[in-house]
Amino acid sequence: MKLLDLLIILFISFFLLGCETIKKKSDAIVEKENQEYGQYVGKEINKLKIDLGKPTESFLNENGNRVFLYKTKKYGIPCERKFEINQNNIIESFSSSGCI
Repeated sequence: MKLLDLLIILFISFFLLGCETIKKKSDAIVEKENQEYGQYVGKEINKLKIDLGKPTESFLNENGNRVFLYKTKKYGIPCERKFEINQNNIIESFSSSGCI
């Protein structure tokens, strides 16, 4: 019985360590994403349009700011990048979801 307990503990340990590795890799991808696309915040919209092209969707939010959504898929996983643009055509914020 003690051998079975030891094997279960080892299995759980390896599983938890594997989850931690995946989390670290995921966090690194998110950080790179924020650095790459966060550079547009505070800049005019023209550079964004040149680099990323026409957005998948564009609409006005509750603040009256324009929102550009760029939707893509990688490995079947949907990715959404959202840029909020004020009335002066300056990008105020960036966020992404599902991008790997």
